[in-house]
Amino acid sequence: MDDLPDCGAASRCRLKTSIYYFTGTGNSLAAAKRVAAELENADLIPIASLRNTTGRISPQADRVGIVCPVYDCGVPVMVAEFAERLDLSRTGYVFAIVTMGGMGVSALHQLNGIIRERQGRGLDAGFAVGMPGNFPPLYRPASGKKRDEILAAADKRLGDIAGVIGSGTAAPPGFAPISLLAKAITYGRFARNVHGGDKDFSVSDACTGCGTCAKVCPAGNITLERGRPVWNHRCELCCACLHFCPIEAIQLHVMRGTEKRGRYRHPDLRVADMQAQRGNEA
Repeated sequence: MDDLPDCGAASRCRLKTSIYYFTGTGNSLAAAKRVAAELENADLIPIASLRNTTGRISPQADRVGIVCPVYDCGVPVMVAEFAERLDLSRTGYVFAIVTMGGMGVSALHQLNGIIRERQGRGLDAGFAVGMPGNFPPLYRPASGKKRDEILAAADKRLGDIAGVIGSGTAAPPGFAPISLLAKAITYGRFARNVHGGDKDFSVSDACTGCGTCAKVCPAGNITLERGRPVWNHRCELCCACLHFCPIEAIQLHVMRGTEKRGRYRHPDLRVADMQAQRGNEA
């Protein structure tokens, strides 16, 4: 992880900050809330609430941030599409925070490239924060004491990051050759196929038709038909449906699968938070 410049709370000013976030299991929302709480005059805006709008997005803020998870060493496709629409001509300071279970500084470089291509400037600061991983087909999510230790370390780091942002200090993404190589190998295929990746989800006969999966999907990709979820090929592979199902009736059939491999969502995340992420559509 990159080293953070030393800056204290006394150096922070009352500039308006807009933080745009995307979350599937709550890590990125928790990160966005942590930073917003440390900054004065900061608001949180869900990226998913803007997905069906058109045209440029012009924040009315002195500082603008993007907070999102890392998927296949890059950013979620919805986030990349959002970044392409940003007009930052009136923004003085731009930052990004990515949350990750493994490596993912390459996702910061991706955002930096998108913004530079369209704005003629890159990120002023970019940060990668380790948080509990949540992709059971690849690894079992951390739980218990291990999960709590990871979250405590992330909370401390996010406090330091807020100090850097509050002082307007430059902190460009660090050099990450392994992460960039992994992204070059995996992300292109992920981005091309992600919306149809929901073909690999299934639901068992244990499903009660509660509809939680439809409520939490940030892409509005799930509908209930005859009391069972149907995925409609607008998937972001955030796996919110998988992790929120109260009886683990939903499975994802890739790699090692998800049967009896654990579930995760940030302990502060609620169904209502996920519904709010979709804005007026929820």
